[in-house]
Amino acid sequence: MVSTRPTLIPAQGNWVRGRERFWGRETELELVQERIADGANVLLVGQRRLGKTSLMRELAERLADDYLCIFVDFEKASTAADAIVELSIALRDHKRVWTKARELFSNILGKLGTGVDTIKLSELSITLRAGLTAGNWRSKGDELFEILAAADKPALLLMDEVPILVNRLLKGEDLQLTDERIQATAEFMSWLRHNSQKHQDEVRIVLSGSIGLEPVLRQARLTATLNTFTSFELPPWDTATAVGCLDALAAGKSIRYRDGVAEQMVERLGCAIPHHVQMFFGHAYTWCRQHDTDELSAEHIDAIYTNNMLGVRGHAELTHYEDRLRLILGDELLTFAMEMITEAAVKGVLTSAAYQALQAQEDALTSQAANELLRVLEHDGYLERRDDGYVFVSRLVRDWWQARHSFGYVPILDRGEP
Repeated sequence: MVSTRPTLIPAQGNWVRGRERFWGRETELELVQERIADGANVLLVGQRRLGKTSLMRELAERLADDYLCIFVDFEKASTAADAIVELSIALRDHKRVWTKARELFSNILGKLGTGVDTIKLSELSITLRAGLTAGNWRSKGDELFEILAAADKPALLLMDEVPILVNRLLKGEDLQLTDERIQATAEFMSWLRHNSQKHQDEVRIVLSGSIGLEPVLRQARLTATLNTFTSFELPPWDTATAVGCLDALAAGKSIRYRDGVAEQMVERLGCAIPHHVQMFFGHAYTWCRQHDTDELSAEHIDAIYTNNMLGVRGHAELTHYEDRLRLILGDELLTFAMEMITEAAVKGVLTSAAYQALQAQEDALTSQAANELLRVLEHDGYLERRDDGYVFVSRLVRDWWQARHSFGYVPILDRGEP
């Protein structure tokens, strides 16, 4: 008998696109589409690995008939001029607006002649960047928005990793706030805000990234620059959606679960973050191939979780939680953040007493800074508030953090007098 189970192709890389890979976000897609249709600019928020980039890519696919959909990735950008370069390059796949963008940069691109449309993106980026300065990026950026506003249908700008760019603008390579950097960040955000207002009928903007934009801007008291954007929070999957994904992945690879195994996998994760669900199945499928079986039991899942999800490769997949934290906080606050998170991992909860004791040992850390740090950990999905204190959102991340950082760690209230 031919199986009627839906099938899903496993995700490869950091985002997915297309009906054969995209899963479980129909309601969220519809809600974001409604906001766009109503004229809103959207700030897409949520913890890491929830599929924000995938959602934006899928939006671009589904709205292509009604909007000029332009996806821009700012992950490699460090300056406002870099941002204008990335925006310009993103237009190359859209002939009419790219033709006008080429005219805008004719003084820079003229020497390339007819080869401008065939050179590698890296070479085009270098050429454009060489012609932009701290003094002219804003005027060029304004003109790019004018080009988009004059397109034959509304433009939808899907701008990914804006928080990474803003964090670099704000802190530089040494991750230190300075007045000059705050001013540069304010100018960039003011430019974006200005154009989002000026062209609100012709250009829609969706912003997102792997770290929270609001906590980054809050450090420089610049959150008011986001007041033209409507926040939309992307939640984790519910259990039914995650189990459905695991079933569809298994059907696509001819794998069978014994009763309750898919539910057990979701329970072990503790929070159905789409990337973690896919990651768990990937390890399970590899295990099946290595052991020449097409069936997964509860005992198999326990072993796969312990040996693979929390093993060396699992560490490689999850280290971005630590890396992104340093990017947001810098070395000065990272130590305190690591203490708080490790306390929550080892003890199961960061209590008020433990939090106060940890704060007391940081002489230079004010109560305001400590509370702001806790806000960042909440916003970006590390910890959440419960009645008895702060606990991990994700059981997988908690178990990984404990495996990585608990050796030799003594909980703060067990340390006694130094």
